[in-house]
Amino acid sequence: MPHCLQPMRLNRFLASAGLGSRRGCEALILEGHVTVNGKVCTDLSTTITDADFVKIGGKRIQAEKTFSALLNKSPGYLCTASDSDGRRTIFDLLSNSWPRVFHVGRLDKESEGLLIVTNDGDLSLKLTHPRYKIDKEYEVVLDRAFDMEQAGKLLKGVHIEGGWARAEKVIRLKPKVIKLVLRQGLKRQIRMMFYSLDYEVKRLCRTRIGPLKLEGMRPGEWRMLTTAEVEVLKNPKPETPLKAERGTGDRRARNR
Repeated sequence: MPHCLQPMRLNRFLASAGLGSRRGCEALILEGHVTVNGKVCTDLSTTITDADFVKIGGKRIQAEKTFSALLNKSPGYLCTASDSDGRRTIFDLLSNSWPRVFHVGRLDKESEGLLIVTNDGDLSLKLTHPRYKIDKEYEVVLDRAFDMEQAGKLLKGVHIEGGWARAEKVIRLKPKVIKLVLRQGLKRQIRMMFYSLDYEVKRLCRTRIGPLKLEGMRPGEWRMLTTAEVEVLKNPKPETPLKAERGTGDRRARNR
């Protein structure tokens, strides 16, 4: 059913239509790709209502109802909308009745665990932009016992392809099993961080995104995010420094 559109800024309107973050939509506006009621609009302060016709490339844009879900990604699925080789993607795990959604961040093919899919550009920005410092927690199984004397290197940071990669917290759960907390999202970051220390990651599972935990979700299962969960993700409380724990080797974290 048609729904009444609350007046909103043009960039927010475009983001609500699934065209990306507000910042990305601002670029579309400033570059002259957007028309409002038949005229090119580059004014970021423009307010859109139900009476307005907004187009990009001649195609009318309409705001979608925001839609966000949490998926427990199974290993063997690609984080992409389609694959030219016909390999399975995360969208094979989702319902065909959903509106168009995109994944926030990614997990590589053999990794598993929590992944958020949404059409909410604001939520995507809050989860991916470094300034918001959203914790992401992983359980990592290595090919051999981890030497906790090397935890300090992960906390200080190591150079990998793609940039400077650093962990916020390192805890050894078992000799070969590590809990790692990151606030970055570099490509294949965890595998490459451990590879730089001569370890091979045998299993990688994201167990937490901010306050959202994997508990109770089977592989391949998804659930809708509640309004309260989305609000907490969009308006996170200021992060406090992570406390060192006995035996974690992360004393340096307190001194950064």
